[in-house]
Order: sequence, then C-alpha cells, then structure tokens
Amino acid sequence: MTAALTTDKERALELEAVNLTLSWDGGQDVVVRDINLSANAGEVICLVGRSGCGKTTILHAISGLLVPLEGHILLSGEDVTGVPGKISYMLQKDLLIPSKRIIDNVSLPLVIGGLSRKEAREQAAPFFERFGLEGTEQKWPSQLSGGMRQRAAFLRTYLMGNEAVLLDEPFSALDAITRVDIRAWFCRMVRGLHLASVVITHDVDEAVSMADHVYVLVGTPRAGIPTTVAGEVVVPRSAREGVDDFSLTSEYLACKRRVVELLGA
Repeated sequence: MTAALTTDKERALELEAVNLTLSWDGGQDVVVRDINLSANAGEVICLVGRSGCGKTTILHAISGLLVPLEGHILLSGEDVTGVPGKISYMLQKDLLIPSKRIIDNVSLPLVIGGLSRKEAREQAAPFFERFGLEGTEQKWPSQLSGGMRQRAAFLRTYLMGNEAVLLDEPFSALDAITRVDIRAWFCRMVRGLHLASVVITHDVDEAVSMADHVYVLVGTPRAGIPTTVAGEVVVPRSAREGVDDFSLTSEYLACKRRVVELLGA
C-alpha cells in the first residue's frame, strides 16, 4: 500500500447518500428515513440534529459498517453500499495509541496495508509539515495538546488513502479557543487536499462556520418518529472569503437563523 493522496489536482469526486432508510440493529424499526445528501471534492458538509436522532447511524451506513434497509451510498458513481474501507472514518476520540510515537500512530494504516514500519514511516514523514505536526514525529501522544492530537488523528485518517472522510463530533472535547483554530485548519486542509467530508456536530455555530452545506435532521426515533432531513442550508463560500470574522456578518446570522428554524420544525 502507498500513500496515494499526494497531489492537489482537482478531482470529480462526489460522495452521495441516496434515499437512505436505516434501522439500529438490522431490524424493521426505522430510525432514519429517506435521507439524501452529497459532498463534492473540497467540500465540508455538516449534519446537525438533536442527540439520539441517528446522526452516527447515518455515518455508519455511509462508511459501510451498516447495511441500509433501503438506499445506496455512491462514491464517484460507484455503489459502495455496505462495503467498509472505501470511506475513511474518524471518531470523536483521537484513539492514538499511548505506547506508540506519533510517527507510528499516524502511519499505522500503511503498516496494516502491508508496508514495513520503516517504509510506513518514510511515506508518512513528508506529511507532518503540511499537517502542522513538524517536530512531533518522535513524541508520545501524552506530550501533545488536544488540538495537535486531533491533527495527528486526521493525518492518520488521511493516510488510509481514501478521498472521502467522515468525522463524528471531532472537536467537541477541545476548549473553545482551540476548537475555533482547529476548525479553520480542518476546512483549509479539506479544500487543499480536495477531500469530500461529512461532519457530525450538535453545535449550530460550528456547523455554519465550517460547512458548505448544513443538513438539518429532525425526528425522535425512540418515540417512533423516524429522522428525516428537515432542510439543507447552503452557506456561500464567497461570504467567508476575505472576511476577518465571518460569524459577525449578516450572511452568517441568516444561515444560523435558518438552521435554528429548521431544528424547531
């Protein structure tokens, strides 16, 4: 296995969930009904909804860990429904192995793919500067701040070699200041590397500040009301460009207001 994602050329990548209907346990009790969403290369999309509405279940289906009752997952037109390993998945916790140095933590997907530790280290090393991790190669996870650990976790996810990535509340454990910085960094990396990304968050401000598209989910599966998409809010990328603080603009406030309205639908 090699680290295939080494160029920044534009790709025609598109990740799509088409008419997804899901249950939690493979049974007939529907948790999520008729979900449609898409992310192109270089885009961040956010799923926002109340706790227990099935956001993580949707990511499990997109990643191939859960087979839907109905619907399909398409990656650049290829049907990858129920096929794990096609789409990378980064969990809320960084899951860095305490007994491994950072270089060995991030290069683990390459070792699993068949490279020797030496070869994996050599392939991973050039990415450290780009991911803002230079100088951490020989450190232990306990020596890194929360933000740096998340960068390392994202580099490890990237080195899985897939062009679409899923993230389940990746910044929720960070302090507020670090969270703002790491969100901005993450968005730059997604756009620079031309990845298609789907991010779960409970935070409306986080969603609007990061996403190109915010999908608002409503439903109460535990009460027998399947979750559906109440609406999609498009956040114009042009509104962010050249703006010192996008969160103070009228465009930001309009998008936030619409997300809040849809959550109350």
